[in-house]
Amino acid sequence: MKERFPSLIALFLLLVLVTSSWWAADYAQRAVQMDPPRRVTHEMDAWSRNFVMLRTDPAGRPINRLEGEYAEHFPDDDSYHITAPRAVGQREANPITVGVSKTAVMEQGGKRIVMNGDAHVHRQPDANNDALDVRSQQLIILPDDDVVFTDLPAEVIKGRSRMNGKGMHYNNKTRQLQVSASTDVEIAGSEGKQQRRTEIPANNTDQKKP
Repeated sequence: MKERFPSLIALFLLLVLVTSSWWAADYAQRAVQMDPPRRVTHEMDAWSRNFVMLRTDPAGRPINRLEGEYAEHFPDDDSYHITAPRAVGQREANPITVGVSKTAVMEQGGKRIVMNGDAHVHRQPDANNDALDVRSQQLIILPDDDVVFTDLPAEVIKGRSRMNGKGMHYNNKTRQLQVSASTDVEIAGSEGKQQRRTEIPANNTDQKKP
């Protein structure tokens, strides 16, 4: 029995060591605060006032400018909600366009801007084209493509010509305007203003090059 006693003591000490090690590891894990999981709710994490965002091309030349009175950033979809926005497209080869509205949402890292409430996009005139104005309650701008479109009713004015339609798509690179359904078209010609009313099915497309 005396010969086994040292062995029993060694076994007991080993069990105490293992137990205390397990308890210490468990206590340390519970004592250290872990970062909470990322919330997926739509909650603001940053804001700014009287801001200006500028995008440039690979050569460093400014091509798009977005400014506003107030903006909030939401991390769940990486969107910016903007009050009194003003979006300017100033690509070197295309006429300058300026879009304004009551509010806007910038999405997809600036690749898509949804202008809401009294939205108005103005394309400045150039040597070959009159000024172009598009108005609607919602206009969607794709700055990288230099495109503006809407599925809602819109009014398009070019010089002294005017068109009211629903479903409009304008490409500032090609100067091409597409309207899915148009009514109340007034075209100013060389011999005076001609007026006509048209009803075009929604699945058809009017294409004009302002």
